[in-house]
Amino acid sequence: MIDKRKLIIVAMATAIAAPAEGLRTLAYRDPAQGVPTICFGSTKGVRLGDTATPEQCRQLLTAEMLEAVDQVDRCVPGLPVQVAAAFADAAYNLGPTIVCDRTRSTAARLLAAGRLREACEQLLRWDRARVAGVLVALPGLTKRRAVERDLCLQGVAP
Repeated sequence: MIDKRKLIIVAMATAIAAPAEGLRTLAYRDPAQGVPTICFGSTKGVRLGDTATPEQCRQLLTAEMLEAVDQVDRCVPGLPVQVAAAFADAAYNLGPTIVCDRTRSTAARLLAAGRLREACEQLLRWDRARVAGVLVALPGLTKRRAVERDLCLQGVAP
């Protein structure tokens, strides 16, 4: 049984991920990473030519977002709901480094130190991807990180 708090976090993070990723029911090669991708940005075990129904995609997003929420909870337990949701979406999109790797992520160090407002601001720095071997800011990622940051700051006391 999944607790209510976790379900709320999953719902909030999914509300960011779904429109940011877009729904693709036929697997495609992600332009930034070059890996086969389907549904709302899922890459695990995907092969070009794979298909999924919209319902299967929603279920997959929920399951994978739950994994991201669990990662956030393992690395930084007890975060306010909005902070956890923002970083769960970031972890879903980028992997656990942003939250868990204190040697490579200023955000992870700030979260661990309880400096939540500063950690929220760090989200804006994670808007780049390699395109043709060059690290560039992508408008979609810039917008997504701003949405995450805004949600994150709602969970931080003034």
